[in-house]
Amino acid sequence: MSGDPTVLVIGGGATGTGVARDLSMRGVDVALVDRGGLGSGTSGRSHGLLHSGARYAEADAEGARECIEENRTLRSIAGACVRDTGGLFVRLDGDDPDYLEEKLAACESLGIETERLDGDDAREAAPGLADEVEAAFRVPDGAIYPSRLVAANAADAERRGASVYPHAPVEDVTVRDGEVASVSVGGSVDATLSPDVVVNATGAWADSIAELAGVEVGMAPSRGVMVSVEYEGLGPVLNRCRDPDDGDIVVPHEGEVVLGTTSVPVSDPDDYETADWEVERSVEECAAMLPAVADAPTVRTWWGVRPLYEPDEAGQDRRGISRGFTLLDHERDGADGLYSVVGGKLTTYRQMAETTADRVCDRLGVEAACETADEPLAHADDPERLDELVAEYGGANPTDADVVDAPADD
Repeated sequence: MSGDPTVLVIGGGATGTGVARDLSMRGVDVALVDRGGLGSGTSGRSHGLLHSGARYAEADAEGARECIEENRTLRSIAGACVRDTGGLFVRLDGDDPDYLEEKLAACESLGIETERLDGDDAREAAPGLADEVEAAFRVPDGAIYPSRLVAANAADAERRGASVYPHAPVEDVTVRDGEVASVSVGGSVDATLSPDVVVNATGAWADSIAELAGVEVGMAPSRGVMVSVEYEGLGPVLNRCRDPDDGDIVVPHEGEVVLGTTSVPVSDPDDYETADWEVERSVEECAAMLPAVADAPTVRTWWGVRPLYEPDEAGQDRRGISRGFTLLDHERDGADGLYSVVGGKLTTYRQMAETTADRVCDRLGVEAACETADEPLAHADDPERLDELVAEYGGANPTDADVVDAPADD
């Protein structure tokens, strides 16, 4: 790396690469570092759901509104990084019918498009759906291929002048006289940098970076398992129409479906136990909606850690923590120049990046407006080139390893 960037972004997932893209589009000199390959944290270890917001509509209106807005934006800018599958919320025999009505009403109030179906219509829309499905409604869910999404954002940032460094772990942050003075980066950078602004976009690992600067964030991460099994021809995403619980989402890929997930609190996103019961329960519960997955061959299994933010979390069920996002300015903590962007969803990464870039530009006196919602991502309509970029930035991640045809490194 030659010289110090104006802004250093730490974290190469969707949000971090989104911040780098946004800032570079506004003419800001930015560098991004990640300790591993891009997207190798939370972004690439999710179930790859492009949320319509319906999952949160009745319980978290703000988070749901963010999801539907960004759902529409990504469909217009992200090309082969997303797939329009549609989605169904299905009510099984024994599920509370009032819950379905409450969710439908909440979706309507938020402008999330729905269409009510009876059980037979639902089975026609999703072949193989259980006979026990009594009612359903359509929502505009979809699938995200996060390896491509992250690569497209990174490539877009680089073509506008940003520098992107996978395999470059942050080793130390020096704070002097109440402001960030320097950041020591190892690996492919191996240098001490003195940026004007540092953005901590490390998701579930935000506390670890903040601690290097002597400040606290307050993450409440939880782990969840995803199980990909062989299955052809599902069509829409399936969501169980009940209070969020284990094994209530099925996301279709190409020749596979991803079953998930669980929610178990963890204290360290790098060091946590995994349990067979999580796999068994996810498969069993998803099979209540789509019976054939109970005996379908397993292709791969992985765990991801949600970057939940709740500084006052005291052991409660972390499914209840908002999926909205928060931008923290650590000037108040004696580390001026450091920002942490936490919480949120993969679906809302671009909005998280815009909010962060707005704050950074205000600080720097940059007046350029955000254009990321209107400009297509780099190579968005060229899946072959996207997959080459995925390989260059560190390789495909578990979420979309069945879709992304990333060439092997020579």
